[in-house]
Parts: sequence; structure tokens; C-alpha cells
Amino acid sequence: MKSSKVLQLILAAAFTFVFASCANKGVVLGPNGKPIDSQGNPTNPYPPGSYDHFKAELDYPKTMRAWKNDQLLPETTPENSRLVVSLPMQRAFLMKDDEVVLDYPVSSGVPSRPTPTGRYQVLEMVVDKASNSYGKVFDAEGKQVSGETPKEVPEGGTFVGAPMPYWLRLTWDGVGHHIGPIPRSRRAASHACIRGPRAVMPIVYSKVKLGTKVLIEG
Repeated sequence: MKSSKVLQLILAAAFTFVFASCANKGVVLGPNGKPIDSQGNPTNPYPPGSYDHFKAELDYPKTMRAWKNDQLLPETTPENSRLVVSLPMQRAFLMKDDEVVLDYPVSSGVPSRPTPTGRYQVLEMVVDKASNSYGKVFDAEGKQVSGETPKEVPEGGTFVGAPMPYWLRLTWDGVGHHIGPIPRSRRAASHACIRGPRAVMPIVYSKVKLGTKVLIEG
């Protein structure tokens, strides 16, 4: 199954507007794509801890929580992994073959600096990366002043790049996946990079390598 088809299945679980029973489990979905009982009330019939249960929660995909497949994670290696990023859902997925190993929240680029869609691969890996393009600007006396790029540094001042730990470069013009703040409103907020949670990115970093495939879908 291709990556795009995998993501379509994930999106369908979250957004599809159906009222028919799921073929195998007899679960009825309401107009928001979430399971409902015979009275039309929200319900979650799946086993707690399962991926189906996680996706059936009312706050998915907007939740700040991540889901982990504890059985598959130890079997996932840089040789059999790949990443899928859904810009509409603002979530990313560490995959082993066609199975989801991690499902976690992200924050992608704002409309004025959008995250590009397409097929990429990990080009560079740096644990302690700092941005060359965005950060804080200080004057000659060391006081922070307005501005966020090296071009805005006053005479005698300095520029300190924004930290981007566990950096996975996806394009040579500066787009990558790294630890960064994710708004609780679950919106896009970056300068085109894909921010990931502090608790998740070290795991993702350990499961990929240079050349790992990354699919970004819009």
C-alpha cells in the first residue's frame, strides 16, 4: 500500500461523514466520523490503548497527545521506517512498512511560509541544531531588540539562532522536522519547518537515518 493510501485511511477514520456500520466491527459512525451508540450518543467501543480507540476519541486529531505502538516500536529500525506528515490534520506518523508506530501532533508552516508538500528524504541529522535564519537579535550591549533574522542585527549586535533540537533536514533551503513549540490550538505556526513534541522527536530521530523517506501531504 502506498503512503498516500495509508494517509487516506487515517484521514477517513477522523473525518469521513458516514452513517453505515463498519464492515468488521459493526460500529456506527456519526456525522463527525466518530462512533455513536444506538441512541446517537458518542461512544468509544474499541479497547483502551488501541489505535482505533485513540482515533475514536472526540478530540482526535486535535489532541496534543501522541499514540505509540509498544509492540512495533522495538521492531522499527532506520532500515524499515518512514515518515508521513498530514498538514490538514497537523499530525505526523512514524511508519513501519504500512503500520503506524507513532501518531503525534505537529505544527507546520504558516500560510505566508508554508510547509511544502511532496516526497522527500532525510538529508541531514543534527541533535543540537540552531537556525541560521530565525532567532533572537541583541544589540551591542546584549539587550534583546526587535527582529528575528541576521539581517536585522544592529551594528555591534549579535544573532542567536532559534534552537531546533533533533533536526531532520528535508530540503536544502531550510525545511526540516525538529523539536519546537506546538500551539494548543493545534494550528500551523512555524516558518515552514515541521515542529514536533519534545517527548517524541528523540524517538523519531533514533528510528530514521539519512535517506529515510518522508511524505508530506496537504
